Amino acid sequence: MNYNEFKAKIFTECPEVKEEYDALGPQYEIIRAEIKSRKAAGMTQKELAERMGTAQANISRFESGNYNPTLAFLQKMARSLGKTLKITME
Repeated sequence: MNYNEFKAKIFTECPEVKEEYDALGPQYEIIRAEIKSRKAAGMTQKELAERMGTAQANISRFESGNYNPTLAFLQKMARSLGKTLKITME
């Protein structure tokens, strides 16, 4: 059984797992966007951290999903990557 088959099976058998998975979507969306932007800029975690005035460990924790960032942290990160942060409610 591959990952997609497993995911479909568990979502069918345990709707609460799908609910939690969907709830984490926005968090992982911003992580993916940051990693993509950082790599496109040719930056390491350490370089991004230096631009932000934070520790590399904070970038690592953010990228691994083990850090719940503040809005200020996300804004500083976006600016350091030459991006703007846009948040929408749909």
